[in-house]
Amino acid sequence: MKKHTEYQYLNLLKDVMENGFKKSVFNNPGVTIKSVFGRQIRFDLSNGFPLLTTKKIFLRGILHELIWFLKGSSNIKYLVDNDVHIWDDWGYKRFKEALNGKLKMENGKLTKEEYVQRIKDDKKFAEKFGELGPVYGVQWRRWPASDGRKIDQVRWAIEKIKKTPERRHIVISAWNPEFVYEMAGKGKSVALPPCHTLFQFNVINGKLSCQLYQRSADLFLGVPFNIASYALFTMIFAHLTGYPPGDFVHTFGDAHIYSNHFDQVKEQLKRKPRPFPKMKINPKLKDIDAIKYEDFTLENYDPWPPIKGEVTVVGGF
Repeated sequence: MKKHTEYQYLNLLKDVMENGFKKSVFNNPGVTIKSVFGRQIRFDLSNGFPLLTTKKIFLRGILHELIWFLKGSSNIKYLVDNDVHIWDDWGYKRFKEALNGKLKMENGKLTKEEYVQRIKDDKKFAEKFGELGPVYGVQWRRWPASDGRKIDQVRWAIEKIKKTPERRHIVISAWNPEFVYEMAGKGKSVALPPCHTLFQFNVINGKLSCQLYQRSADLFLGVPFNIASYALFTMIFAHLTGYPPGDFVHTFGDAHIYSNHFDQVKEQLKRKPRPFPKMKINPKLKDIDAIKYEDFTLENYDPWPPIKGEVTVVGGF
């Protein structure tokens, strides 16, 4: 009997726990990580949608985040309005930085919860303080070219798959040095430099596959999101270009587990995977810019209960 493909992920967790190198965490002295470098897992999408079953995964958050990316947005308001809060910490961090840490507003200090509510209720406040800089969606849909153009890598890739599927250059990158760390101009660095940095589409044997290179991978919290998100991305591209989906290949640079997730990982490793669910895409979806939450239907998802863990703001999704 063939072993469930979720064991690839579980075995990676076990590998890191048993063989990972201990590292400190920048700007967070209370937390360490165990880390390995250079790993790969893959999922045949004809065998089901790889939404992990050894803990319940927040699918609504995955769907809205991917739609947010595909809209080319850099403002958390869309997420907040849809009650998805996985990027709140980075928005709040930038808000504090913008005010030099003073957090002084009209009514005194603003907590993170009050900041999020203000984003939801106050459009002008959200426009000013909900921005994360040129994050994933901006680089995917509006990459700033040196001549002033905005390059839509997503639409370009879709057209390339349709017209020249035999080509080997269908790559989308989020890693733009102009907006990363010390390489960025003053005030231009993104809130979180891209962890999932680039991905490539390839047509083999009449199926569309995708490989992601992820430079930094928070295995417990982030990677289950990333697996489902890029598997769905592959399925969406296959749907829009007329191909059946092939494999999603996930290649890791630094794959790590935060010390404040060790107990949760040990609990997850005790669980046996269940059959993957099925994801259906609305057959009427024909244009990437028309994508909406209601275009997706998940069937037969029967996971173990969720296992909660605290987000470490230097890491993330």
